[in-house]
Amino acid sequence: MSEHGTARLLGPADVRALADRLGLRPTKKLGQNFVHDANTVRRIVKVAGIGSDDVVLEVGPGLGSLTLALLPVAARVHAVEIDPTLAGLLPDTVADRAPELAGRLTVTGADALRVTAADLAAGSGDGLPARPAVSTGSALPTAIVANLPYNVAVPVLLHLLAELPGIERGLVMVQAEVADRLAARPGSKEYGAPSAKLAWYADARRAGPVPRAVFWPVPGVDSGLLAFTRHDPPAGADRAATFAVIEAAFAQRRKSLRGALAGWAGSPGAAEAALRAAGVDPTSRAERLSVADFASVALARS
Repeated sequence: MSEHGTARLLGPADVRALADRLGLRPTKKLGQNFVHDANTVRRIVKVAGIGSDDVVLEVGPGLGSLTLALLPVAARVHAVEIDPTLAGLLPDTVADRAPELAGRLTVTGADALRVTAADLAAGSGDGLPARPAVSTGSALPTAIVANLPYNVAVPVLLHLLAELPGIERGLVMVQAEVADRLAARPGSKEYGAPSAKLAWYADARRAGPVPRAVFWPVPGVDSGLLAFTRHDPPAGADRAATFAVIEAAFAQRRKSLRGALAGWAGSPGAAEAALRAAGVDPTSRAERLSVADFASVALARS
């Protein structure tokens, strides 16, 4: 814990009491599985490597278990919550359990798939009143630490990395098989479009499992931690053009790239010409290519 304040973390009884107070029934639609184990959130914060200069973006804070663990170590926490009831409760929970740290929290009521840098800078969202934090340096996030809603984890993560170039690193909890896919390298069976798209922005790795028993309600899937560190995208490449190649290639991943990219290029011959110009074997398949390879193919066709 930081020398600048501590927080009383939530346990199973606290989580259930807060839910009862709200009359909350967690919904599968919003991916609401709340962490109720203090050791788990401490572990997440430690593995994330958050420091006193970091502005942390937390998506889907729910009842505040992870938020309370982040506030003592971060300069500021931006919490983005789609559920207006939960967004309204979070500042009160923090004021009750970490009063010295309440000024570090900003809650933005928004859908993380559509939240913008401007929303976060203003501390506003989809009609919810802002709860502004005390200014502690940069207003925009430098890191993501979150228990992402599992049904939209991949598009949320890709959207945030595109929208917030100041994010340098992160640690997110997702479904275990999604973590495997996002961290996969070219040539592995898990490697696919999500792997290649994330690789545009960052290096990713698995950072350990999370047991089902630490959630309420207990999910029907295994969970895992995914860590990532941002890097520069392929030099000279266009993201939209590169992603179009990735999507076309993996849409027919069992075909050779000459065939899989025929629709994208206009014909099998045009696809082969672009592949050869990029130094890629036209008989290869999508799972063999790195994001740099996809970028080269897109550049060859531009």
